[in-house]
Amino acid sequence: MFGWLFKRKSKKREIVVNVEKLETRVAVVENGRVEEFQVEHPMEERLVGCIFKGRIQNLEHDLQAAFVDIGLKKNAFLHYWDMIPDEEAGLADEEDEGRQTSRRRRISNEEIAKRFPPGSEIVVQVTKGPIGTKGPRVTANLSLPGRYLVMMPSAKSTRGVSRKIADAKERLRLKKILDRLPLPPGVGIIVRTVGAGANQRAFCRDLRNILDVWGQLQNNIKTLRAPACVYSEPDLVERVVRDWLTEDIDRVTIDDEEAYNRIREVAGRISRRARRVIELYKGHLPIFDHYGVETQMEEAFRRKVNLKSGGYLVIDETEALIAVDVNTGRHRGKGSQEEAILEVNLEAVEEVARQMRLRNIGGLVVIDLIDMKSRKHQNQIYKAMKAAVRRDRARTNVLPISELGLMEMTRQRQEESLLSQMYIDCPYCKGHGVIKSPLALSVDIQRQIAAVMRTQQGMGHGETDLQILVAPAVMERLRNEDEQMLVEMQKRYAGRLTFKSEVARHPESFAILDKSGKVLYAVSESHAV
Repeated sequence: MFGWLFKRKSKKREIVVNVEKLETRVAVVENGRVEEFQVEHPMEERLVGCIFKGRIQNLEHDLQAAFVDIGLKKNAFLHYWDMIPDEEAGLADEEDEGRQTSRRRRISNEEIAKRFPPGSEIVVQVTKGPIGTKGPRVTANLSLPGRYLVMMPSAKSTRGVSRKIADAKERLRLKKILDRLPLPPGVGIIVRTVGAGANQRAFCRDLRNILDVWGQLQNNIKTLRAPACVYSEPDLVERVVRDWLTEDIDRVTIDDEEAYNRIREVAGRISRRARRVIELYKGHLPIFDHYGVETQMEEAFRRKVNLKSGGYLVIDETEALIAVDVNTGRHRGKGSQEEAILEVNLEAVEEVARQMRLRNIGGLVVIDLIDMKSRKHQNQIYKAMKAAVRRDRARTNVLPISELGLMEMTRQRQEESLLSQMYIDCPYCKGHGVIKSPLALSVDIQRQIAAVMRTQQGMGHGETDLQILVAPAVMERLRNEDEQMLVEMQKRYAGRLTFKSEVARHPESFAILDKSGKVLYAVSESHAV
């Protein structure tokens, strides 16, 4: 009868941390299923969240933006409306660290040119790292995140609570605590979502830590010459404690003893309970293999993602947008066709939200759902996606399903996707995903052979003796299916053709040589695609 006293939580959430010399990986595992993932390479500087003392290089009125030298290869991009700190900036977001402005104030070009002439100094924070050919994006609305609080030096004594804390009584309690915190003049503060339920002592301790960082940052601004980094975000191991170690985490397991001691020290500043949940992994298998994370993360790089119902997703990451196609696959369902389609689409939107987190993909996302005639079902799918993205740390905006059956949404993109970080373009297809078929190559080769032989005849060289170098797959096609055509070509142009297969040759590369070995025509690997 007292069984309810010992009832376990329905969800078991744990954090698995893999630390190596060249890479640190963190996965949040919920009931054995990876729900969040992040990777960082210690040799590469993480820019998002870092604060720089920069120098204005030039103002582009047409773009309404300035380019700022912060000491990197590419200048940072700074919108005019982000150049003047906004006291309401930190209240714009549901959760965030106050890095986006709530109201984009229109500023005249003359005012910008007067206040920020080229060569002048400005303190900015990186909101989006370099992606592709673009440099980092920055803002003058600075924010310093702690465990429970986010301090905004430009917020002019603003005191607020994250909108994700919905309980009215808890919001009132937190605001009373904020009113009692000793803040420096002209500084704003916001309670993060994780601050719900925390006591006043925890907030005071967190504020002291943030003020220590702020003091060091101010000193760096005064003493360092621009361009210079005046504040760096902690590494991924420490950010696990600051941003991920919430009350619903049952265990944090880490496989490196040095990082384990460091993470326990950081967690100890929060609470004894936070320190107790951290464990050192001593198994023989790699930690991600032991917890089944490695196998699941392999899916994050696959184009096709299978669903439990038998359906599947096809995810394509392009320059302009992320395209997701939903297919029924083997799913048949027990009810009507409409019910079966609804079932697959419901599972699909849940998995799309998960894959976006795992792959760290952002920008415009277009989901081609299986067509639904029922407006009720469409609204059900829309609400399911809105619910699925609530747990996402990145900001999202989901639109209702269009008349074409497409769901469009955006997801905040701060850094390159996991695919871009971990992979490079295939040297064979140059990122296209396809190469020419042996048939298409045979047509190209025969066309160029005919052109060379006609040219040789026109120059009065008599019988033409050519050697053609090709890849093995193309050689197979020429020998077995196109041999008769080549024999007829020899007769037509009074020449002699010899083919040689080269194992190391790119599948789309070929060369035509004369009998002395001189190259008369060639398609190299670099021009193959």
